[in-house]
Amino acid sequence: QVQLMESGGGLVQPGGSLRLSCAASGRTFSSNAMGWFRQVPGNEREFVAGFSRSGVTLYADSVKGRFTISKDDAANTVYLQMNGLKPEDTALYACSAKRESDNVYVYWGQGTQVTVSS
Repeated sequence: QVQLMESGGGLVQPGGSLRLSCAASGRTFSSNAMGWFRQVPGNEREFVAGFSRSGVTLYADSVKGRFTISKDDAANTVYLQMNGLKPEDTALYACSAKRESDNVYVYWGQGTQVTVSS
């Protein structure tokens, strides 16, 4: 049984920074399998950052240049460094892991809340 557990969310002022972590258990995922999504109530889930199968980092245009994804494969952990946070970044951030057979995100954590407000 795969479990993903996020941590690191919180309340920050505009321009602030947060570092999110997500640790997977129950299965050891291959390199580049994990990524980040976010969702605001009433809106659809949005891709934030992840890795291609070849290891290329991928970012949503809205966060490119401000967010950085990194990982520790041995620890089955992925991180999201968020700098220059904006109010529109406010969302529930969830990590996800791909099923290697088809490279589709199918495993999900419960999410950690990020609120950017003055």
